Amino acid sequence: MVVYAAIGGLFAMMGGVVWYASLDNPQLELAEVELQSVEVFSVNTIEDSAKLQITFLVKNPSEKTFTVPIISYDLYADGFKIGSTSYSTVDISMPGRAAFYPGVEIPLKNFFQLFRSEENSDIYQAIVNGENVEFSAKGIMTVETSWSLVEKEFQSSLNSN
Repeated sequence: MVVYAAIGGLFAMMGGVVWYASLDNPQLELAEVELQSVEVFSVNTIEDSAKLQITFLVKNPSEKTFTVPIISYDLYADGFKIGSTSYSTVDISMPGRAAFYPGVEIPLKNFFQLFRSEENSDIYQAIVNGENVEFSAKGIMTVETSWSLVEKEFQSSLNSN
């Protein structure tokens, strides 16, 4: 009988922890991400590829501090999907990641490798030549505290020169 009471107490405590952790979720849902810039970092004319530097601006309008371990997204140029990639710090422990304190905006950067193909040849050349291309990103940003995790969908675009 004592064992059943202990097990019941353990389940009650676990339920309390889950309930307490879920209190953060509405605050984490307030996190914002926008595509801030897409820049040609380097061009390899031998392999017909370009390395693009993608910058997202992540904002924390909430009262909770959080981290962003991953932003998975599809990248578009003039409405044409040029590929999928992600910004990731999942291999870094939470204390080592950028902390988004209340009211903070932090740019997060990563690289995207674009290869020329028959399908994307025109848009590839426009990007490499620095022509006016409208970039957009659509994906999921993971927002995390030590107690909670929220996956938030986003869509953002910019017009580069």
